[in-house]
Amino acid sequence: MRLTMIGAGYVGLVSGACFADFGHVVTCVDNNDDRIRGLEAGEMPIYEPGLDRIVASNVAENRLRFTTDLATSVAEAEAVFIAVGTPSRRGDGHADLTYVHAAARLIAQSLDGFTVIVTKSTVPVGTGDQIEAIIREERPDAEFAVVSNPEFLREGAAIDDFKRPNRIVVGTTDPRAREVMQEVYRPLYLNQAPLLFTDRRTAELVKYAANAFLATKITFINEIADLCERVGADVQDVARGIGLDNRIGPKFLHPGPGFGGSCFPKDTLALIRTAEEAGADLRIVSAVSDINQIRKAGMAARVIEALGGSAEGRTVAVLGLTFKPNTDDMREAPSLSLIPRLQEAGATVRAFDPQGMKPAMPMLPGVTFARDPYDCATGADALVIVTEWESFRALDLARIGDVMKQPLMVDFRNIYPPAEVHSHGFVYRSVGRPRLDRGEAVS
Repeated sequence: MRLTMIGAGYVGLVSGACFADFGHVVTCVDNNDDRIRGLEAGEMPIYEPGLDRIVASNVAENRLRFTTDLATSVAEAEAVFIAVGTPSRRGDGHADLTYVHAAARLIAQSLDGFTVIVTKSTVPVGTGDQIEAIIREERPDAEFAVVSNPEFLREGAAIDDFKRPNRIVVGTTDPRAREVMQEVYRPLYLNQAPLLFTDRRTAELVKYAANAFLATKITFINEIADLCERVGADVQDVARGIGLDNRIGPKFLHPGPGFGGSCFPKDTLALIRTAEEAGADLRIVSAVSDINQIRKAGMAARVIEALGGSAEGRTVAVLGLTFKPNTDDMREAPSLSLIPRLQEAGATVRAFDPQGMKPAMPMLPGVTFARDPYDCATGADALVIVTEWESFRALDLARIGDVMKQPLMVDFRNIYPPAEVHSHGFVYRSVGRPRLDRGEAVS
């Protein structure tokens, strides 16, 4: 099939490359000339493991190309995917649909024959109706169907998620559109991926509801971690104990400094605003959003407390800047709340991240960016682990302790067993687990 992807950002590029890998002929369109030139030269605008290889192989096979020519690409396509950004609108938290509406108008002008227009962008309930109305206004003669097909890609594991999905949700009641979408995803038949057809509004809501539920699960275990610290329990064992219940499951029960990224913060807020407009009260989701902001803002206080109550004149080494490992995405990253507050408290901050330093530099003025974890830790009064990159999981703790001014670790991701860190002479602070000071026995 001939598919066109409007938007060559995270969702559009990953989806387009994977569709091409299935054997479809895909054109990715973007109005950013520099991005298109970079992609044509093999330069990825984002970091996603394995994406560069898939893009290169499909470009070589003439199944994937990049262009700024939207009109020709739309006219040739059997299905056109809208994969543009929907950031939170300043001031009220609603999803900003400016780019979606603009894409709909441009698509309308170029339609040639029956075309399925698929919304991949995360959009509020009713956006498909708006897209349909825009296109009908622009082109009353056009033959088309608007479909909702939300993405469920985890940054850092997006290619595997696309090729081995838990589910594929398609929102349409148009029989011709349903047939086209079945053909689009037919290559996944051997993987027996569940293809769930719903009406369009239901599909739009599935995406927001899924992200809100996962955000709730993260916030729940973070609050349990706080309780564990007060009563002397271990949140890792609590999470394991409840996660073994099949009704709950172990995923997203990892306590930390709060959720970030391009989806959970934005989507929970957009869902709350949608509910407010509809006259529904999402008290749980509202609490999740508020609690997460408070949690991220409170992480600096934990570091300062570990430093004895003052960060003035201290050097803090921060390992991990991105909101999660295996991505260079800094959107809503906990480090963006932590580091400025440490600086305001008088600390000097050194930082290292395998992929996030370049995008972080303009966001974190005054931070010294290190060559590696050991360079980062040199002369530091505290080592703070913010992102659980695999390369941070097996550090030489003896070497780290030797180069630090004092051996203090604040492990916001609980990636080290307390006893192991303590055996190297560290004062150890984690999330929801017993704190250990030098000279204390390990139970």
